[in-house]
Amino acid sequence: MRPKRRIITFVCGVAIGVAFAASAGADAASAPKKPATPAPGSDAQEACRQHAVAAVQHRYESIRDLRARFVQTTRPASVGDRAAEKTTSRGSVVVAKPSRMRWSYESPEPSLVVSDGKTLWIYDPAFAEAQRMPADGAFFSGAALQFLLGRGDMEREFAIRLVSCEDKAVELELTPREPTSYEKLFLVANPGTGDVFRTRIDDLLGNSTVVEFSDLQVNLDPPADLFRFEPPANVRIIDLSQPSNR
Repeated sequence: MRPKRRIITFVCGVAIGVAFAASAGADAASAPKKPATPAPGSDAQEACRQHAVAAVQHRYESIRDLRARFVQTTRPASVGDRAAEKTTSRGSVVVAKPSRMRWSYESPEPSLVVSDGKTLWIYDPAFAEAQRMPADGAFFSGAALQFLLGRGDMEREFAIRLVSCEDKAVELELTPREPTSYEKLFLVANPGTGDVFRTRIDDLLGNSTVVEFSDLQVNLDPPADLFRFEPPANVRIIDLSQPSNR
């Protein structure tokens, strides 16, 4: 069976990560100024954490939409003594506030995840199958939905812990304050600009998904048609919008 549920989980959590990563192309001129490298100690570490959060939040708020290439690496939870084998997918993504996105997977096999803010489609051309579901809290965690809507607030949505603080990279561990489909989100960002260049999602089953973004472009005002999906002829449609089918 093909991993459609895994794709949904990816969309729920990484929706937040890609929203933050979008900040990489935003204007850095008015971003919070990076403080001097803190000396060891709890006060300095907290100052670094607060600065990093403020910088990333500022970046997120400064964008309307983004286009990027992505590499997604998923490592499933180990079973018994068997080591988990990672899988790598590549493609492109376009995200626009409010709550519109298009994930075009190119390898290792083509697939498409599209949402116009009302309906979410997952299209599997190899199986000639398309799943349709509401683009709401039924498949998106509350935090993911808020960030896609453009109303995300890191401090409100997450408990945030500083993992590391270096001159060129700060890592933050974000734990959702409300129940979600994932356990933690990790962001690696430039502390001076708030640019996020790597995210990691750890889900409730022990699976881990890393997404790295490149070739980011922001505020291009993509056309609305890009976020609509019309199933090709002879494609089987699975309607998950009805309670009986969930």
